[in-house]
Amino acid sequence: MKKLAAFLLGLLLLSCSKQEHHSYTFYYWRTQLSLNDVEKDALNRADVPALYLRFFDVDRLDGKIQPVALVNKDSSFVSDKEIVPVVFITNRTLYNISSEEIQYLAEELIKLVERRAGELSLNMGGELQIDCDWTAGTRDDFFLLLERLKELSGLKVTSTLRLHQVKDRHKMGVPPVDKVYLMCYSTSSPLEDSDKNSILDLSLLKNYLRELQRYPIQNIDIALPIFSWGIVTNHIGQHRLINGLSKTDLNSPGLRKIAENRAEVVEDGFYFGHFLNSGFMIKTEEIDAAQLDEAVQFINNKIPKYNIIYYQLSSGFVDNKNLLR
Repeated sequence: MKKLAAFLLGLLLLSCSKQEHHSYTFYYWRTQLSLNDVEKDALNRADVPALYLRFFDVDRLDGKIQPVALVNKDSSFVSDKEIVPVVFITNRTLYNISSEEIQYLAEELIKLVERRAGELSLNMGGELQIDCDWTAGTRDDFFLLLERLKELSGLKVTSTLRLHQVKDRHKMGVPPVDKVYLMCYSTSSPLEDSDKNSILDLSLLKNYLRELQRYPIQNIDIALPIFSWGIVTNHIGQHRLINGLSKTDLNSPGLRKIAENRAEVVEDGFYFGHFLNSGFMIKTEEIDAAQLDEAVQFINNKIPKYNIIYYQLSSGFVDNKNLLR
């Protein structure tokens, strides 16, 4: 009996250990596609054969729907990864949009994705990912756009999914796709005065995803953060972001540390590519391995089988290999 119990325990531990590993890859969100040696190494080690590349955004500017921030490619970029184009659509693009505009947007979006992939000689796969933080007021139009994209492109059209869209799925609706990518970061606005980590607030994540296992779409991959930033506050309480800052940057000359992740500017000057005045405050937010472990363990109890897409592929973030699960 003891041998049988030990055998069963071994099987259980082996099963749990297998569930610990999730295949992973990255998002690439910069407008210039190029990789240094650190980024190439990180991408080569990723065991998902795809790179999720933001092609462009769609926004409504001066009343006109148009693409912005198109990706370009450095001639030295080489990778055998399959490229999954990602298009971000602002929610305001969908306000008061007509069915004719949705049809036109779908047609032009597909044309631009195909043209850009050809111009940049990218190894395109069969998937198109649409990223949109839709609301209850824009959900029907966004879902119609997804339907049109599926009909016109012949591609596997997938969608991102925010935490609040999981929690409030009856109000927010469920997108008409076979696969979604759950964005487990930017859990609150970094421009609000708060002591919480706006990149990843674990208590909020657990609250919003407590019924994730009941979400109607079961094919879910998880996007996790490995980025950091600094939040600068001026004399009148206005905020701005400086991407890539971490607490170690607060040891720079001209700054006075007042906490582990906070510092005051004591001399006017350029810091991290920005001119900052004396008296400005800097707060850094970043993610450590323990936070990611806790998020993964929680999600494992909801959906034990999924891939991870880290946001994002940048040498300052992927150089810390301890973050990659």
